[in-house]
Amino acid sequence: MIALSLTVGVLLVAVGIGGYVVSDMVSPTALIPAAFGVVILMLGLYGRAEGRRRTAMHLAMGIALVGILGSIGGVFPLLKWLTGAGAEPLPLAPASKSAMAVLLAIYLAMGIRSFVAARRR
Repeated sequence: MIALSLTVGVLLVAVGIGGYVVSDMVSPTALIPAAFGVVILMLGLYGRAEGRRRTAMHLAMGIALVGILGSIGGVFPLLKWLTGAGAEPLPLAPASKSAMAVLLAIYLAMGIRSFVAARRR
């Protein structure tokens, strides 16, 4: 889970910085995925020590859940755009929110799977 946390953290930072740059650096809210990425990245680094791993990963899963709940609203406008019912160009905010929601949902699902596997051992 540590490697996955580091990977997801870096990907979220890339989504946040990419969204900020694409928005011509006028929307600081585009950096929200990067903030979540930095927190998950820091928890991944903190959890490299065996004694702190459980706490770090549980905190990271909580952060992921909060991030999913905060960004899930961007998925619906993206789906609307994909079906052709939305605006002509892809809106940046829904795309960024959707990327964040998908990344965090995968991360949370894999984390829960890891917790269940660890419990069975």
